Amino acid sequence: MAFKNFRLQILIRVILISFSVILMMWLLETGRLQFTASLIGLTVIVQIIALIRFVEKTNNKVTHLLESIRHSDFSTSFTTHGHGKNFDKLHTAFNEVIQEFNKTRAAEEEHFNYLQTVVQHVQIGIISYRKDGKVDLFNNSVKKLFGIYNLRNIQELAAIKEELPEELLKMKSGEKKLFKLVVSEEMMQLSVHATEFRLKGEEYILISLQNIYSELEEKEIESWQKLIRVLTHEIMNSITPISSLASTMQEMFQNDDGELMQPSEVDEDTLESVQTALSTIKNRSQGLLNFVEIYRNLTRIPKPNFRHFEIRQLFDDVNQLLHMEMKEKNIRCESDIRPENLKITVDPDLLEQVLINLVRNAIDALEGRENPQIYVRGYLNSQSKVTIEVADNGPGIKNDILEKIFVPFFTSKKTGSGIGLSLSRQIMHLHKGRITVKTEAGAGTSFLLTF
Repeated sequence: MAFKNFRLQILIRVILISFSVILMMWLLETGRLQFTASLIGLTVIVQIIALIRFVEKTNNKVTHLLESIRHSDFSTSFTTHGHGKNFDKLHTAFNEVIQEFNKTRAAEEEHFNYLQTVVQHVQIGIISYRKDGKVDLFNNSVKKLFGIYNLRNIQELAAIKEELPEELLKMKSGEKKLFKLVVSEEMMQLSVHATEFRLKGEEYILISLQNIYSELEEKEIESWQKLIRVLTHEIMNSITPISSLASTMQEMFQNDDGELMQPSEVDEDTLESVQTALSTIKNRSQGLLNFVEIYRNLTRIPKPNFRHFEIRQLFDDVNQLLHMEMKEKNIRCESDIRPENLKITVDPDLLEQVLINLVRNAIDALEGRENPQIYVRGYLNSQSKVTIEVADNGPGIKNDILEKIFVPFFTSKKTGSGIGLSLSRQIMHLHKGRITVKTEAGAGTSFLLTF
């Protein structure tokens, strides 16, 4: 409505100017009332100036409003009375626009304060910095973590650990690193996770820092306890019969008075029993040596030699190695790869060892089962990561055994060293991947290798 009134005023002013010009031209042409024609000419000039000022007045108001918005100055207000109906409505609209901007800015400030409170409250350290190292944000957890009160540039962290700033600046989005450092004589294991983003044309790195030293220490102690229990169990199983046989042999060479027998007093039956006992001790000692050798091999996995090749080739090699064994036990093995030319970058020799372990475990699990089947699949999971799956339709893994299957030397089978799955997990760790298991009682087990 205000715009219509504005347009009407412009139209009236233009009509008046046009009428005045026509009247002035007519008077000049007829040669009458020259003085009146001059007065009308002055009136035309005054009307034109008034029209320009009227239009510029509105433009100035709009310009003033836009300048206020550009500089975020919303303290400006426009009077809504005394300037005419059109300008009063225009000023009212301007004031409403300013009020809306004020509400929006207030809401943004509240949201910013809310996020600031959340960031400062979380117990994980957060630092946001630019590519040049300038720090824009860090929370209270960072202050407590490093014992600092101010952090203007990431380079200042060199006082804590010399190479720390350089390592943080090199971090890429989604990258995770583990840093070991000492702050105020306290040992820390920092788990650092980075992400990148752009803000107002600037590139930023946002990192989260968490001291997981106590958790790692707890897990390390737990792992050592599990390993010691297994080692103790295996060693005791060997040492106990050896000790018992040695004691029995000693008694064989003693008379009723407990004195050492003379060679002439030893009969053939005693010598034969001693020979049998020595043979048993030898075999058990050799078994203990083999056990220790297996443990040494577990801790000396070679460094991977990465190559890029098709998964199909890997499946074919494993199938060729184990085909006769599966055929003898009437086990049907099916493989499926999607897409057919799916490739992976790994050490094929080490990964082949993992697959052999998993397929052999599946073969053992299918003993005595009707219609035994093994499925070996290669595909991209929902996160577009290459996944290899080895599944069987066996009886599944019991819950009390499931949590122990990756413990070195633990085995639920009558034969076996118990290092296959532990070795497989270490190989996957060297490939920056993981091995997981899914099982269902009576339905089978699936091992997933995710890269």
